[in-house]
Amino acid sequence: MSMLPIAQIKLGDCLSKDVCSELGGIIMPKGRVLTERDIEVLDAFMIKHVHINPKKGMETAKPASTKTAISKEQQTKPVEQVSEIDTTELDMKPPSDDQPFHLAWAELAKLMSQVLIMARANQIPTMEMRKLLRPLIDQIKEYKPLAVQTYIKEIDQDLSTNFLIHKSIAVALTTYLIGHWNGCSEKEGMQIALAGLLHDIGKVKVDEDVLRKKESLTEVEQTEVRRHTLYGYEILRSANMITEGVKLAALQHHERLDGSGYPLRIMSDQIHPYAKMVAIADMFHAMTQNRSYRKAASPYVVLEQLHRQAFGKLDPQMVQVFIQKLTLLTQGTLVELNDGRTGEIVFTDSIYPTRPWVSVEGAIIRLAEERQLHIEKVISE
Repeated sequence: MSMLPIAQIKLGDCLSKDVCSELGGIIMPKGRVLTERDIEVLDAFMIKHVHINPKKGMETAKPASTKTAISKEQQTKPVEQVSEIDTTELDMKPPSDDQPFHLAWAELAKLMSQVLIMARANQIPTMEMRKLLRPLIDQIKEYKPLAVQTYIKEIDQDLSTNFLIHKSIAVALTTYLIGHWNGCSEKEGMQIALAGLLHDIGKVKVDEDVLRKKESLTEVEQTEVRRHTLYGYEILRSANMITEGVKLAALQHHERLDGSGYPLRIMSDQIHPYAKMVAIADMFHAMTQNRSYRKAASPYVVLEQLHRQAFGKLDPQMVQVFIQKLTLLTQGTLVELNDGRTGEIVFTDSIYPTRPWVSVEGAIIRLAEERQLHIEKVISE
């Protein structure tokens, strides 16, 4: 047995000792034959050294006997490919029965309330979540990210208690759209949606009183909240029918391109694409939904903040596409301005997509010129 730095390990090397995370959970079990994707994962976790048995390679390695071990056949394939090959038929199945969008949302919300309980014991009912996500994905044209707050109220009046559930569903669908808009294949769609749905699953292991606290968090409390990313990866690590990208989205969605994020402070090229998509959707919905301790921010104001964050923090291409797509088809949308007046969007300028022209009582207001005004909320689309 020898300990090698990550830079010196090779494809086909066999682990002679479990590789563990900061929390002590097994990232990769003893006996695993390393693939290119495995090495990327180790690098993402900033693992510096691993124990390798130089005498055991691709042909002689045996699967580990632990519960987290995967088959010998799977060990020789990249993690992403294993899951995608196994689940393509499920993810590409024909549209489900016509169920109203809001009822499909309510059904998934009901399931997610149980998922949050099961996740405390590291149990994830992936098949059931796929089944209830499918009707929402099939009707994705009915989904309006700018008006999420409006129709969630039609489903659930107890938004403060169920905030995490509804935000997770919104992030799932918005992340799905971001993936679609950035050229991801339909085959990846379900995995991308699951990445959004499960991104905050680690919060089930954070003290609820801390999560609901209205006052500023102490340094100790902030540290604990930030550990939800590590908790999330640990919960999903052994889940079936999800790819490594889904797991890394839970771990990395608070990482930033310039290395200023958490928990690992990794840079752009180490952040999984799913995590980059989720980061945008998560920030957008976290700020545009009401909380018990603060009012929801205007979606248009949040889009402007996302635009600023694109420089060094978020993926600039994804942010640009996100803003353009969300604001492209808003002509005719009824909105309320921050001075209380209501109007209708009549034109969206591609240069200033978050500041369209609004018709108010017959007069056209160009928000790009009237900087003291902005759209406070979307009334209807």
